[in-house]
Amino acid sequence: MKVISSWNVNGLRAVINKGALAWIQSIRPNILCLQEIKAKPIQVRKDSLEEFSGYHFYWNAAERPGYSGVATFSDIAPLFVQRGMLNRNYYSEGRIITTKFKNFLLLNIYFPNGRRNHSRLKYKLDFYSALLDYCDELHSNGESIIIGGDFNTAHNEIDLKNPKQNEKTSGFLPEERVWLDRYLDHGFIDIFRHRYPEKVQYSWWTYRYEARSRNIGWRLDYFFVSRNMISAIGDVIIHDEIQGSDHCPVTLYIEDDWLV
Repeated sequence: MKVISSWNVNGLRAVINKGALAWIQSIRPNILCLQEIKAKPIQVRKDSLEEFSGYHFYWNAAERPGYSGVATFSDIAPLFVQRGMLNRNYYSEGRIITTKFKNFLLLNIYFPNGRRNHSRLKYKLDFYSALLDYCDELHSNGESIIIGGDFNTAHNEIDLKNPKQNEKTSGFLPEERVWLDRYLDHGFIDIFRHRYPEKVQYSWWTYRYEARSRNIGWRLDYFFVSRNMISAIGDVIIHDEIQGSDHCPVTLYIEDDWLV
């Protein structure tokens, strides 16, 4: 099996300083997708990236300093790399990298946050719409797709500790959740929920109220895979024991011949 991991690090330099990347050596993913890196390559010391020795580096940093951004690290050179989507409205925030491998496209994505006051909700929903159009086009061209990253939405009540109290909170609004339904209607599978329909496990905890120690969390980090890939997936694991960010990593295991 090949290994693909995804992690919203909430600041790459911060997790480096905390020594939180050590887990990479134990899992040694073939591909690692990081979100919310909050840095440009020039801002990260090369000698601080020891854990990534042997990887190819691909960055899509936001124009705004200390904000957003994604990076993909792969020990297998992709066939091509694309930053952003065809819709240029989403280029400046560094929210997506597409890498092409033997039998699929991997989309490393940091979806927008609608914010507590809903001031970015329209932008977030428009992003969901534009990305789905992009994926529909890829599917129509015969591509298989893996979307990995921070979706910034808990899909169903099982995916957060306190659903009733958060019905009007961005991240669990009906108009956000319906977009995840649409992705499933357009040929994707939430592979964790497909494998573990009743399992309660979270990938994000607020820094307030000692939420993590009390496991008051949300599942915001997903792997969505094209339906034709289900038989190729060995397992998907949420590493809720890994510290260093308000999110934890998620790992997907996939048959070797899909990647190389």
